[in-house]
Amino acid sequence: MSETPDIEALYRIDGKVCVVTGASSGFGDRFARVLSAAGGKVVAAARRRDRLEELVSELPDAVAIRCDVSDDEQCRQLISQTISHYGQVDVLVNNAGITDAVHAAEEANIEVFRNVVDVNLNACFLLSALAAQDMLTREEGSIINVASVHGLVASAPNLQPAYAASKAGLVNLTRDLAVQWAKRGIRVNALCPGYFDTELTRGMFEDERSTKWIERNASMGRGGSLEELDGALLFLASNASSYVTGIPLPVDGGWIAR
Repeated sequence: MSETPDIEALYRIDGKVCVVTGASSGFGDRFARVLSAAGGKVVAAARRRDRLEELVSELPDAVAIRCDVSDDEQCRQLISQTISHYGQVDVLVNNAGITDAVHAAEEANIEVFRNVVDVNLNACFLLSALAAQDMLTREEGSIINVASVHGLVASAPNLQPAYAASKAGLVNLTRDLAVQWAKRGIRVNALCPGYFDTELTRGMFEDERSTKWIERNASMGRGGSLEELDGALLFLASNASSYVTGIPLPVDGGWIAR
């Protein structure tokens, strides 16, 4: 007779050390709370330390580390301080990101473009490599890169060439790292949200014309609610996805299915 599966345990991450960048608001704040609720020990990282301190004060086992991911040395310190405090890194959520909205491509604002790529792509590579150095010693770990539907399709009519390019690069970086480390115990996947009401997109959700555009293009006819990312995040962080690596997972209300 087959053993009854323990579904709840499948999505638990008890004792796992989870680093979340961009944790001071939006997705990052929510991700930190969800991982903590599933049993994880959370390292919340972002530039705004006051918000981080407020967040970790509400979690049972969490620490705040100020980190600007565009600074290589701060990225190195984030991982080293995590290991110093908790002894290891089990889950890395590369969530910190910025956008270049309202900059048309013909303006050739190369400094803005470089800065967006540095935060959204280059930092994810460095942090993944640093975390992997620890994960490989145990042949176990999960890296979750927070990309976007605009890593899979163009952002038009929004003017976001750097954002779209960086997120598309992140999707393929995910695939490449996944293949490199697949036989060595590390899974690397990308979470690709559609439009959610966060600090980054607040202006769109407060504008009637933009809201109507979101409703037209999402097959479900609406933007997402933050809690609708919980399941996908826990799936990728936990043993529920033990045979899943190298995928971009859209959570987009049917945005790219049209």
